[in-house]
Amino acid sequence: MNDIIQLHQIRRDFPLGGQTVKVLKGIDLSLEHGQYLALMGPSGSGKSTLMNLLGCLDTPTGGRYELNGTDVSSLNDNELADIRNKEIGFVFQTFNLLPRSTALENVSLPLVYAGLGKEARRARAEEVLQQVGLSDRMDHRPNQLSGGQRQRVAVARALVNKPSIILADEPTGNLDSKTSVEIMRLLDDIHALGNTIILVTHEEDIAQHARRIIRLRDGVIESDEANKPLTTA
Repeated sequence: MNDIIQLHQIRRDFPLGGQTVKVLKGIDLSLEHGQYLALMGPSGSGKSTLMNLLGCLDTPTGGRYELNGTDVSSLNDNELADIRNKEIGFVFQTFNLLPRSTALENVSLPLVYAGLGKEARRARAEEVLQQVGLSDRMDHRPNQLSGGQRQRVAVARALVNKPSIILADEPTGNLDSKTSVEIMRLLDDIHALGNTIILVTHEEDIAQHARRIIRLRDGVIESDEANKPLTTA
């Protein structure tokens, strides 16, 4: 079994007034190590809810979610936080960087929670900043960086713990088209090194970088297809 993710009949309901809104209606999904998946769907399709479940930011109402062989569907908040820190690297549309911290400090932060010493944290953070092409920007704060450089810092932070999965939520949403191409090329390179990537996007051209595209509609998987990715030469 080479699956990193297995979802079995995942449901997510939300109370609204006196009613229950069924957002995810029995999702079955398996994802192998090293896959590059794009998750698409219109507003209200359940895409964001599914991403929150996959990222262990939320738990399902019903069903089973196995991540690297661990059933995470019934973990408590502390256990979920531990899984998130070890297994998942997040890249957000809004970067989510600490404004008063340098690039190096932002990237080092997950390693503090992982219990690494100061020298080990610095060495690993420098390594991933170099990997994303920011070795000359390590001591800059976010307001001294361009949008593309800030997103590169965010990608480096996602990589720093050597997670099982990179979960990228609209990673080019706040970037111009030229910078978007650069960030997608970076994600393509990271995938080529063997990382598993889940890309959440509503943009068709961004989704075309993935090897597999799943489209959600009304809380169910509408289509699940292999994709020949774009090349960003």
